[in-house]
This record gives sequence, structure tokens and C-alpha cells, in this order.
Amino acid sequence: MTDTVVLVHGIWMTGLELALLKRRLHRQGFRTTLFHYRSLCKPVEHNAQRLCAFINKLDAPRVHIVAHSLGGIVTLQALHDQPGLIDGRIVLLGSPVNGSVIARRLYRYRLLRWMIGHSAENVLLQGGARWAGGQSLGTIAGTRPVGVGWLLVGFEGPNDGTVALAETVLENVDATISFYSSHFGLVASRAVAAAVSRFLRQGRFGS
Repeated sequence: MTDTVVLVHGIWMTGLELALLKRRLHRQGFRTTLFHYRSLCKPVEHNAQRLCAFINKLDAPRVHIVAHSLGGIVTLQALHDQPGLIDGRIVLLGSPVNGSVIARRLYRYRLLRWMIGHSAENVLLQGGARWAGGQSLGTIAGTRPVGVGWLLVGFEGPNDGTVALAETVLENVDATISFYSSHFGLVASRAVAAAVSRFLRQGRFGS
């Protein structure tokens, strides 16, 4: 039977932006499915519980997770809550696992807090669950500084326009790589999709 890849979208998104990545992974022989959650209305812990329930219902011999942005934080929380949730690999795309400077800036202004909603609670402001290992996990970051971040805060150091490279650094990962891509360009990039596919099959990004 074919391995299944669960795609997890980021904040403000619905999953439609993952359609191209989904199609490319499907062409590489993976069965793909999308986990949709309410990124603003519910806290990360709640959405992580829903992700666990979603995956537990899948009829698949092996499950991988590919998560973009906030989706990576939801994924780490789900695996923290249920360490044996999947037997496959995980790839995080531009996930601010160490907290988000944009979220902290928005949170300073009461009238703008709605833009990060309940996802900010104890997560986007300070960082999410740590990764203790268990499954093979790789991280991909973007370094093209084009995005909403420059309008709101600006960055110090490499960034993808929304998330700083330093915000994506995670201990105990198996592989990490960066592409000259914006935050939302990560899910549209052919090169990123190829790297994701290699990691899911081989546990490394390089050929």
C-alpha cells in the first residue's frame, strides 16, 4: 500500500495554497490528504488534539506529515501529546518553532491581536513544544525576504519575509536545508517539493 502524507497548513490559510505541493507529492507516488483546522479561533493545543484524532482514523500503512508555518507547531504539539502518532517522517516548512517576532509585535497592539488569534497563546509568542526525537524530522526554511514581515517589523538576519531563519531552528532534527524562497513560496516551489519527497523516502534532503 502507498504511504500517506498529511499536509498541515499555516495561520490564516485554508489548505488551498498547498494544492500544488499536494499534486507534486502525489506524482511522486504518495497518497496525500489535508488536515484543516481553525488557526485563529482555537489554540494550538486544541488543534493538535484534532490532528491526532484525524491521523488515528486514517487507514494507511505508513503516515508522514508535511506542515507549513504554524502547522509545524501544531504538528510538534501533536507528537508531544502522542509520541507514537505516526511511523513515518516529518518535514516542517518555514515553521517559527522558536516563536514569531511578527506575532510578538502584533500582540503589543490590542486592536491587532485578532490577526494571530488564539494561536498566539503560549506558542507564537514564545515557541511551541520541543522536539525530543522519535521519528525522522527535517526542516526547510526560506531566505528570500519578501513578505508581510517587512511591513510590520523588519528582521535582523536571514528570513523569508514572514519568518526569520533563526525562528525555524530546532534541536534534534535529522536534516535541515534552506532555499531562496519567500514564506509562501515554499509551498509553491518545485525544488522544495522535490526535497520534501526525497526526505520522506530517504531521510535526507540531498540526492
